[in-house]
Amino acid sequence: MALISGVALSLLAGSALPADAAAGMRFYSTGGWFMGGMNVPVRRHRATTVKREKSEPRKETGFGEMPKGPLQLVVSINTQKVTLFSNGVRVAQGPVSTGVPGHPTPMGVFSVIEKDRYHHSNIYSGAPMPYMQRITWSGVALHEGVLPGHPASHGCIRMSHDFAKKLWPITKLGVRVIVARDELTPTEFAHAKLFVPRSKPAEPQTAMNAATEGAAQPTANLADATIEHPDRVLSDAVKPSSTVDPPKPLVPGYKATDQPVKPAGHVAVFVSRKEKQVFVRQGFVPLFELPVAIDDPDQPLGTHVFTAMAETEDGTGMRWNLMTVPTDPSVSVEHRHSRGRSNEPPKPVVHWKPPSTAAQALDRIHLPQQAVDRISELLVPGSSLVVSDEGLGRETGRGTEFIVLTR
Repeated sequence: MALISGVALSLLAGSALPADAAAGMRFYSTGGWFMGGMNVPVRRHRATTVKREKSEPRKETGFGEMPKGPLQLVVSINTQKVTLFSNGVRVAQGPVSTGVPGHPTPMGVFSVIEKDRYHHSNIYSGAPMPYMQRITWSGVALHEGVLPGHPASHGCIRMSHDFAKKLWPITKLGVRVIVARDELTPTEFAHAKLFVPRSKPAEPQTAMNAATEGAAQPTANLADATIEHPDRVLSDAVKPSSTVDPPKPLVPGYKATDQPVKPAGHVAVFVSRKEKQVFVRQGFVPLFELPVAIDDPDQPLGTHVFTAMAETEDGTGMRWNLMTVPTDPSVSVEHRHSRGRSNEPPKPVVHWKPPSTAAQALDRIHLPQQAVDRISELLVPGSSLVVSDEGLGRETGRGTEFIVLTR
C-alpha cells in the first residue's frame, strides 16, 4: 500500500510540476516512471491470458437483403454494365469490360456452367482469373479483372473485385446469364401456354397377358423420343477444370429411358424454329426432344427467355417473367436487274421481317401434349423456356444448358 501511495503521490506531484519538469517525466517498461533524479518503480503484474471466444467466420453481406427467388444476370455491351436481378427485382449493378472488336464477347442466352474461385487461364499463359464463372466451354467467363472503362478483354466479361466477390457466394450452376447490346429488364408475363406445375402420376401398372408370358408392356410415350444431338462437339481450346464433373459423353441415338445419368434440378426447355424441335434438359442432362409445329414457319419468332419465378399461393400455377433478347431482323433479298443496264449486277431488294412478340411467338408454337405433361411434372422455380429462331449452336454440349447465340 505504501508503494502504491508513493506512486500516486509522485504522479500527483508530477501533475503539479512546471511544464519543463513534467516534460522530463518518462515511462520505461522495465524501470517504471523516471522523473528528474527520482526513479519510481512500478509494480509488476503477472501476465494473464484473456480467454476469447472463437470468432465466427464473418458472413458475406454481399448485396444486402435480396428478394428470394431465381437469380438472373444481364450484361450490356453498350453500357459496359452487369446487372443482377433476384426474383425479377434489380438488386445490384456494376461495371464490366467486355471483348474488344477483334475478340468480341458473344451475345445471347447463357448460364453459369462452371465456377472456380482461384482459376487460371488455360489459354493466356495461366493468367489469374479470380471468382471465375464460366458460361461457355470455349473460354468465355465472368471473372475479376482490370476495368479500364471500355472493352478490353479477349471475350471474357471482367468485373470489379468488389462485385465479383459479392456475386461469387450467391450464384449456383445454372444461373441465367444474358449478354445483349443494351440493358434488359425482366417483366412479369403470363400466357396460357406457359407451363404450370403438375404432380407426377402414380407408377403405371404393367399389363400382363399370356402371349407375352408376363413381360411388361411399355406405356410411356416419351420412351420413343430419341435424342439425336446428345453430345455436341466441344472446343479443345478450354477444358473444364476439376471443380465440375460434367456428365460423361452419351451414346448418340439413345432413348430417353436409356439415359445413363440421373438428372436433377430445374428443367430447361428450348424451342427452335430453325430445327422445328423442342429440346428438354434437366440439370444439364438431355431428357428428350420432339418435333414441334409452328404456324407461319417462315416468320421469325424472335428470342424470348421465360423464367419460372415461384408457384402461386394455391400451388396450381407458376409466376413467370420475360426477357426478350433483341436480334438482327431477318432479311430476305430479291435480286432485280436494272432496266437498260443488263451488264450491271442485279440490285438487291431487302424485305425486313420483324420478329414476333413473346405472346405472338407462344401462340404460334404447338408442343406435343406428352411433352407439355412431362415438363409440367418437372417444373420448379428457376426452370426456363427459351424460344428462338436459332438452332442448337456449337456451344451447346455436355455440361451446359441451351446456349443461344444472337450474334
